[in-house]
Amino acid sequence: MTTSPRLLLVEDEQHLAAGLKLNFELEGYAVDLASTARRAAELLLGARYDVIVLDVMLPDTDGFELCKKLRDGGNFSPVLMLTARDATDDRVRGLEVGADDYLVKPFELSELLARVRSLLRRRSWEREQRVPQEQPLQDASIIIVAPIRFGDAVIDVERGEARMGDLEVKLTRLEFDLVRYFASNPGRVLSRQELQEQVWKLANYPNTRMVDNFIMRLRRHFEPDPVNPVYFVSVRGTGYKFVVPTAVTKP
Repeated sequence: MTTSPRLLLVEDEQHLAAGLKLNFELEGYAVDLASTARRAAELLLGARYDVIVLDVMLPDTDGFELCKKLRDGGNFSPVLMLTARDATDDRVRGLEVGADDYLVKPFELSELLARVRSLLRRRSWEREQRVPQEQPLQDASIIIVAPIRFGDAVIDVERGEARMGDLEVKLTRLEFDLVRYFASNPGRVLSRQELQEQVWKLANYPNTRMVDNFIMRLRRHFEPDPVNPVYFVSVRGTGYKFVVPTAVTKP
């Protein structure tokens, strides 16, 4: 028996919330609705969600703060943020606190549904591709099981753990996915479009700015000098490549 994907919709505009809930349910999703951050927190204590659709402007706090608390507390369910703010700084802030995607109001319903489907596909793909440590990989371009090591960084994608020297580094699921894809393709120039399609599962999506934002985050986490990166290197006019002085650990 297939279980319907479970969504948490956090939105305080009553008419918009009701309309979105209806459309999500028509897509076959089970939807819980919260109009405040406090109510969302209560629901999150008692259930696991496949995707969280989170409005930034809430009456008791903002969505940025709620998203940060989720990530700090170890909840890495995919988060899609909705906001009327369209400034670049706000979009970057949403990604910085751990959101997986960002959609500015007003938006087309079809685009929102497509974004949610994309997050659900990625989550399903993670589960299907997860294999036991002792099982040899059939295709290293799909998943890396052994910890990834470069410089002072050790990143265990399967355990969801990352360290830089003696310090723990907290990464979102999407950041783990991005590191994994880079490490599966060391030295190869990867376009923003390829990264967006393979990591975000968004084919032919025109805005690649979020790729750049996530690369900046990885640099801040793992580069000795983020301004002059040596591992996550830009290739002018093309994209990025992952450069390591020694081979990345693979099974």
